[in-house]
Amino acid sequence: MRVWLLLAVLLAVAARAAPALDLSAGEAIYLKGLLPSGASLNGQRASGVSLEGRAAACVSCHRRSGLGTTEGSLTIPPISAEYLFHTRSVNNTGHALGYVENAHADRSPYTEETLKRAIRQGLDADGRTMSALMPRFALSDSEYTALLAYLKALDSPRASGVTPTLLHFATIFTPDTDPKKRAAVLAVMQQYFADKNQFPFGPNPQMRTSAKTLYSKSMYVSQRHWQLHLWQLEGPPDSWRAQLERDFAREPVMAVVSGYGRNVWAPVHDFCEQRRVPCLFPNVDVPVVAADDFYSLYFSRGVMLESDLIAHSLTGAEPQIKSVRQIFRSDDSGASAAASLAGSLRSAGVEVQNTAVSHAQGAQALAQALRGAAQAYVLWLRPEDLATLPAAPPEAPVYISGVMADLDDVALPVAWRAHVLMAYPVDLPNRRVVRVDYPLGWFKLRHVELIDAPLQSDTYVACGILAETLSHMADSLVSDYLVERMQEVLDHRILTGYYPRLNLGTGQTVASKGAYLVKFAGGDGTRVEAAGDWIIP
Repeated sequence: MRVWLLLAVLLAVAARAAPALDLSAGEAIYLKGLLPSGASLNGQRASGVSLEGRAAACVSCHRRSGLGTTEGSLTIPPISAEYLFHTRSVNNTGHALGYVENAHADRSPYTEETLKRAIRQGLDADGRTMSALMPRFALSDSEYTALLAYLKALDSPRASGVTPTLLHFATIFTPDTDPKKRAAVLAVMQQYFADKNQFPFGPNPQMRTSAKTLYSKSMYVSQRHWQLHLWQLEGPPDSWRAQLERDFAREPVMAVVSGYGRNVWAPVHDFCEQRRVPCLFPNVDVPVVAADDFYSLYFSRGVMLESDLIAHSLTGAEPQIKSVRQIFRSDDSGASAAASLAGSLRSAGVEVQNTAVSHAQGAQALAQALRGAAQAYVLWLRPEDLATLPAAPPEAPVYISGVMADLDDVALPVAWRAHVLMAYPVDLPNRRVVRVDYPLGWFKLRHVELIDAPLQSDTYVACGILAETLSHMADSLVSDYLVERMQEVLDHRILTGYYPRLNLGTGQTVASKGAYLVKFAGGDGTRVEAAGDWIIP
């Protein structure tokens, strides 16, 4: 017994001492279409069509997870090593694969040599010609070895926060969250999770196939309860990462869902990207959108979208606007939007005057900022600031942020309404009625207090998208696959709440791309009307 114990200890020490396998070369081929030499990957389809670089990368068809996809009658099979090399079972023993509907079960398992042949010659494990869409790649032996190592690394374990009976999720609030908005989000999430956990017939039993296919033991549905964890951040943003790491270590979760962040969200975004934890549709003013990000999905770009929309309007105005004054609170979301807009306008030859007012300075400071001469004004202000604007508006056009002004509930003095255009990154009131009435009816039936209709609708839609996506995943509970299936779900989703359409194309992390500029109509100026078309700036 002591000999076996000593051997186990020595093996464990050796495993810890072994250097980590360098997967960077295979990862570059798979994700970027970049060979170890720095040259672009080249592929050629049977039709003669050539692909190069990112267009030739495996990820473009087989997805980041390696689990492939289905588009109409076309199926792209999984190519992670466990699916490629899996031997057909003839009984109920052995390793069970997670079920993915697009797997090809009508072939023999690959070997490393037949896989090399498939990549180079387009012949499958049984020597049959593969789909015409599958390119042929002239990979060298060392390049193939690097790619194979990466395919083996795609044999991912389940996402964190998954147990045989539970799926764990977190929702995150930043310290500057308004208590009413926090309560609004939590009321929806807690009720949705409670509904989800009320199975009419109890958790479904594990259901297996006849054990004669590639998917022996794998085609089953295991119903799990949803557990919600609240992660409340405190202190300055540079301390949030440590808090998130602590919370994640204590409460591992499959994904972060909804939540709220007013001015700063970047530390949360970076944590989710680096930890590979899906962060699904948080309610934030300033989302982080960067090339190659994957795990953080947003409904809209918030005030950054509004900045681009206003830039589009100002630079296209006739006669051309020559000077713009922006007014914003220095410690609020408008500061980021103002910086973005100033850059866009100055590059177009427009003079920009930025006036930052701290929250310590009251309405008098805002009135003073409005006295400067300009051909247009942009106010990045909250309802409490808009309500205190001076009685007389400036003669020049005024633009305001709908995200910051709470959209339809904008507290704008009546005299100002004829002069104001508001950025409006949602659908028009008369066009979204049916889509919004559904969550509103759900709130009413379940006695969820209506505190903030757009915020609570977004939260409800986020939970609904998650539930629908998980229903398609069976037991293949892998983080990358969750994001990929969610992208597919959005393409066909009808209940999109306040947004006219939600869509996530390849490489996209923002589901609603456009916005309106609206004006205030009606006798008292309270009715919102489009001042132009839906624009994707």
